[in-house]
Amino acid sequence: MGKKLIFTTIFALIASFLSAQNLPERGLVRKGNRQFGRERYERSVDSYTRALEAAPGCFEAGYNLSNALFRSERYDKAEQTLKNFVTDSTRTAKEHADAYYNLGNTQFMQQKLQEALESYRNSLRLNPEDMEAKYNYAYTKKLLEQQQQQQQNQENQENQDNKEQQQNQQGQNDQNNQDSQENQDKNKDNQEQNDQNKNPDQDQNGKPDKEEQGEGQQQPQGGISPQEREAMLEAIQAQEDKTQEKVKEKQGVVVFGNKNW
Repeated sequence: MGKKLIFTTIFALIASFLSAQNLPERGLVRKGNRQFGRERYERSVDSYTRALEAAPGCFEAGYNLSNALFRSERYDKAEQTLKNFVTDSTRTAKEHADAYYNLGNTQFMQQKLQEALESYRNSLRLNPEDMEAKYNYAYTKKLLEQQQQQQQNQENQENQDNKEQQQNQQGQNDQNNQDSQENQDKNKDNQEQNDQNKNPDQDQNGKPDKEEQGEGQQQPQGGISPQEREAMLEAIQAQEDKTQEKVKEKQGVVVFGNKNW
């Protein structure tokens, strides 16, 4: 009995040694599992990576590597790793469902809510009874709806602000146009007043005062006596003196305009 047990043990060790040589990824995966269980996630990442280098198609190594990367908060690399194995045709529907579930978690942590929702949906298609996948799907969907509502509210507020800004700008333009028109009217009034000041002997229609219309015109002399001519000259001189007095009275007058600047 003793010898038989010894031989059996030796054969088991030899078989394990040969298996390790033929399938080195198996030993590396087991090593990574031990490190993962001790929460040495970076070390387990290294072991699983070496296992994949030895056997690039090893589902266990890739799946466990994505979990170790997730625990190391390297969500982008975990997502990429899972995408390479999530559609492995050699795995069961349950394994695919778990892979999609983990893929959704990595996407959720990166705020890729729409992609995470699709991954949870794929997981439920393969395993409809998974309560965790159901909860994550419902929660992510709610967050997406809230996000879309907030975005819509923000767009509505921006549109309202733009509309009010355009209205304010239009009102300012109208006020500026009104002020400009008022200034033009006032300038026109000031110009007319200045013209009247420059030509005090003209009435508002620009015509000479009737009192001045006879000035400078030769009076007919036929049939007029020297005394009458003298009297007329004195009258003309008196009218001239009166005109000069009117001019002196108007000199120095300044017209101030009412400006709204």
